[in-house]
Amino acid sequence: MSSTIDTVVIVVFSAFVLAIGLLFARTGRNLKSFFAGGEAVPWFIGGLSLFMSFFSAGTFVAWGSIAYKHGWVAITIQWTMCIGALVTGLFLAPYWKRTGALTAAEFIKERLGLPVQKTYIFIFTLVSIFIKGSVLYPVARLVSSSLDLPLVPCTIGLGLFMITYTAVGGLWAVMVTDILQFVVLCAAVFILLPLSLDKVGGWEGFTNNVPDDFFNLLNGEYTIGFVLAFVIYHICYIGGNWTMVQRYTSVDSEKSARKVAFLFAGLYLISPVIWMFPPMIYKAINPALTGLDTENAYLMICKLVLPPGLLGLMLTGMYFSTSASANTALNVVSAVFTNDIYKGMVNPGASDKQLIRVARASSWFFGLGMIGIALLVPLAGGIVEVVLSISAISGGPLLAPPLWALFSKRLTSTVTLWVTGIGLSVNLFFKVLAPILLDFKLSRGMENIVGVGLPLLLLLAYELWARSKNNTAQEYLAYQVSREQKRVDNLIEATPEEALEIKRQNKFGLQVIAGALLFTSLILFVLSTFTTSGAGITATIAGVVLLATWIPYSASRKINLHSLSI
Repeated sequence: MSSTIDTVVIVVFSAFVLAIGLLFARTGRNLKSFFAGGEAVPWFIGGLSLFMSFFSAGTFVAWGSIAYKHGWVAITIQWTMCIGALVTGLFLAPYWKRTGALTAAEFIKERLGLPVQKTYIFIFTLVSIFIKGSVLYPVARLVSSSLDLPLVPCTIGLGLFMITYTAVGGLWAVMVTDILQFVVLCAAVFILLPLSLDKVGGWEGFTNNVPDDFFNLLNGEYTIGFVLAFVIYHICYIGGNWTMVQRYTSVDSEKSARKVAFLFAGLYLISPVIWMFPPMIYKAINPALTGLDTENAYLMICKLVLPPGLLGLMLTGMYFSTSASANTALNVVSAVFTNDIYKGMVNPGASDKQLIRVARASSWFFGLGMIGIALLVPLAGGIVEVVLSISAISGGPLLAPPLWALFSKRLTSTVTLWVTGIGLSVNLFFKVLAPILLDFKLSRGMENIVGVGLPLLLLLAYELWARSKNNTAQEYLAYQVSREQKRVDNLIEATPEEALEIKRQNKFGLQVIAGALLFTSLILFVLSTFTTSGAGITATIAGVVLLATWIPYSASRKINLHSLSI
């Protein structure tokens, strides 16, 4: 019976999310509206969407596994994301908005040239499919284990659903469902945490039954070197990953781009403390998990304390958070393929209708690739190994040079390709070949230090050398000319009709968010009436969500469709 109720909750929310995607099927008139929300997305929507895009069930499985084994250090590691976002908000986000580019790949082409763009597109697409495919696996595993469904069909079914509303609705469909996913996930965790503490016998029962070093800021292989390297990595990742950049370019101003990053930072200061405690509490209840079984710690505490219906809510939040992360990647990979490959290289004269058709088709193509990767994750040693390894190998070499190019007038395309090539080669050698040929393996901390530090050292060395020679890159001079021409072209292309359509799309998006919050609060109220435990807190959270409905509704009313200014 409990499995049936949980399944109903998952199906109802999933159907609602798909309906949202269909609502936005006709709002994408061109690439700017489909992939960038007309560059007028409200900053708080962009910030919440950015936060959910960074989130996934892998957070619960990977970081939950670390929290179960080592305790507080899982929170310490995630606080590096807060630091990365603060630096991004102060220095990087406004620069991305200032470029006027629709995608990071477009900026790379304009600033560093077509050969660099082609190389980066290939690497970025490959890395995105691997990472986002790998985070689809854990949520499929969670759902299949909880509802007694076969893993492979569950992975394929969840993946197909994940792709559908992105391919149909574009960025606004992704962002609206991001907000819904944020609310569902927060509601589920705020219900789970007090029930978990009650199960273990309160705070005293928890702290008396975990290892003495469980609340240390650093623990195990996660040393100060690892954390510092992760800070630098997350500055590069949050400031330069193409999926993140899209959130900074889709708002209306540099000030709004800063706010997007600062909201993300604030959320990542608070949320790890709340979300990592359930698997830490499970350590006090059952300390016997070892190996890959530790990846199930979050699921086990959920199954232990959550009553029927609320377990389905938690699984829905985990799945939706994964789809948020993967769908953002899909939207950006599709944007890059459509804008920078198809339009830029294959068919420059393509109509808006043709481009939207290619955008949706490419979302399906890359999404199916992610499903294939998800099916292979168990063979690679589990989600923790896959995600951290890919990050260590590709993060620095892929993200550091474009970020450097935002500020440097000396970086050339040739140097960029050399830095990227050397960084990737060295990282792959130490990760893949050194353990086989030399029987030597870097620690987790050293992997990240080398992965991020080497490209930055190479870039700094070249910058100092070029400055001593007073060299200015020819690519930079060409970029200055093209950026000014783009600014003029954008002023010419902007029409009152297009501005009105963008405002209409944004007003509609905010109204849909308000409706989604209302729907979620009603579901929570219904669950509170028949749940066997946690009824009071479920009803309270439902009330909070209901009150929150006013925020997007009020914002939508402020958009005047009879004026050319919002």
